Amino acid sequence: MFLSDAPKGASFTVSKVTLGKEVGKRLADMGFTAGAEGAVVRVGFFRGPLQVRIRDYDILIRRVEAAGIEVEPVGDWSAIRDATRLFGGRTSGTSSRRSRHE
Repeated sequence: MFLSDAPKGASFTVSKVTLGKEVGKRLADMGFTAGAEGAVVRVGFFRGPLQVRIRDYDILIRRVEAAGIEVEPVGDWSAIRDATRLFGGRTSGTSSRRSRHE
């Protein structure tokens, strides 16, 4: 499985980076090495970039680059996808809309 397939909120462990040359080295320098654990914090609209938290850093990564990172899921990703589909990405009971009386 690749990082580009991970839904919002998914935790993962990096298996290997399949990208070579400059991009692969740069990703390794940013913490994408075998055994590193991370999580997807946010996903961009229309298959945009991913915000990934790895080794206590938040990194924005393009989907094309994320497709070159093999990961192993930690936990059940299907439950995260169902929650995102049903609740539109919100997991708390609060709404971001302001009330008319404020």
